[in-house]
Amino acid sequence: MLPARFDYHRPATLDEALSLLDQYGDEGKALAGGMSLIPLMKLRFAAPAHLVDINAVPGLSGISESGGWLHVGALTRHADLENSDVLRSRYHAMASAAPLISDPLVRNRGTIGGSLAHADPAGDWGSVMIAMGATVAARSTSGEREIDVDDLLVDTFTSSLAPGEVLTEIRVPTPSGPSGGAYLKLERKVGDFATVAVAVHIVMDDGRIGKAGIGLTAVGSTNLRAREAEQALAGAEPTDEAFAAAGQLAARAAHPSDDQRGSVAYKTNVVDVFVRRGLARAIEAARAGGQG
Repeated sequence: MLPARFDYHRPATLDEALSLLDQYGDEGKALAGGMSLIPLMKLRFAAPAHLVDINAVPGLSGISESGGWLHVGALTRHADLENSDVLRSRYHAMASAAPLISDPLVRNRGTIGGSLAHADPAGDWGSVMIAMGATVAARSTSGEREIDVDDLLVDTFTSSLAPGEVLTEIRVPTPSGPSGGAYLKLERKVGDFATVAVAVHIVMDDGRIGKAGIGLTAVGSTNLRAREAEQALAGAEPTDEAFAAAGQLAARAAHPSDDQRGSVAYKTNVVDVFVRRGLARAIEAARAGGQG
């Protein structure tokens, strides 16, 4: 199918883009990579009257560290994250997830900001950002605000971004000590959406787990935080018993549904197993001297 008729705008600055989105309100839509929006428009599940292409706006892409944070521009492509030495050295959960996002065509064009704003519960970055305690910056004509990723992801395909607001940057805390992470994804074939996926991030403190983050993909109406599992791991020794307890708690936090990809019992069990495996990999990375 062809999309419904729309007017195309290509602003050269962020202020111009925000002005256009403010002018058109609910009838305007920002275009980043377009890997989710364009298919929806072709199926006429989305029909914005005005498409505001922000790809020509400078300053919205790139990866850098400063002030105790990793700063990732919203227009940074998945492929750039996949090839980042910074991520491989200090942000293992992100480095683990990037190569698993769809296929090379999508990774070359799709953006991390567009993925998060899309708020797909089967999306990978939402769970990774939850596990890593990230926040995002959002701009509108009224100014900028910072949003915890947990608060950004409201429901299926529903974020807390207001009409006229653009996600501009993702901010991930730099680990304060030896740390590690992993992203484990079960998919029916390479490039498919997750049947179940789990993101794990830990920071060590004097041989114990000082802090843990666990995000769950495709087992709820949005990406989920396994909060009780995280709390159980804080201060715990990194043992198989602690990992098993965390896996069981994370499985309780999951709310999958029966579908062609698997039953509720099957998906819940995968969460349990993936949390245990992810924690073991994260600890291994931390002990090897990882900083992320």
